[in-house]
Amino acid sequence: MNLEQLQAGRFASGDIEIAWYEGGHSDGAPVLLIHGFASTAHVNWVFPGWFKTLGDAGYRVIALDNRGHGQSSKPHDPDAYDPESMATDAGGLLDELGIESAHVMGYSMGARISTFLALARPERVRSLVLGGLGMGMIDGVGDWDPIAEALRAPSLDDVTDERGRMFRAFAEQTKSDRLALAACISTSRTLVDRADLMRLTMPTLVAVGTRDDIAGSAEGLAELLPNGRSLDIPRRDHMLAVGDKVFKAAVLDFYAELEAGDRA
Repeated sequence: MNLEQLQAGRFASGDIEIAWYEGGHSDGAPVLLIHGFASTAHVNWVFPGWFKTLGDAGYRVIALDNRGHGQSSKPHDPDAYDPESMATDAGGLLDELGIESAHVMGYSMGARISTFLALARPERVRSLVLGGLGMGMIDGVGDWDPIAEALRAPSLDDVTDERGRMFRAFAEQTKSDRLALAACISTSRTLVDRADLMRLTMPTLVAVGTRDDIAGSAEGLAELLPNGRSLDIPRRDHMLAVGDKVFKAAVLDFYAELEAGDRA
């Protein structure tokens, strides 16, 4: 899908301006896509082919640039980046576009935001796809302070932490605001309580690459959800799983099953 084929807009979420994009079929079932840390709607969803895949299947496809990312506002205050506030942005986009409920898919940090959206406004979430985040949702994903330090470092050459180098290089590749990202990673990692998972009764697919050393177990998280199922994305790490054809096929099958159930 060409970028010029996407409709784009902005709306105010409190004092934050959020950029959004839409493609696919305007009368199709809506799918809201929420990208991961240091990414953007285009890097996470357009370039890997998700807009085309879902649009070709007849869906209305919507995505936003999370605060601190892409074309949205980029505050440098860590207090701006708790998952509840970022979930409010996503829910506000549904309000802005007049969408009563949507399939919601998030990757990595976007999966956490999707979960907080579903907890806060379950009536707006028809289903969840949680990509790139399994048991890390409730157990944590390790120490990410070195990533914040890497983003604040004078140059990539000053970064020795392996994961920090990976995210610093990715941030430079996407021409991101590194100070905004450092603020975001400092406060966006709030864990989900196990008891709260029981409130997520909507159908949920948890998908994690088999070589992902960040996300934690997809099967473990799915087993804790009332209506969860898991997918192992073969031979993919955290960065490469998002565009995988097995992942795309599983999501299409998941949505087709839900749409068939609605018609029955």
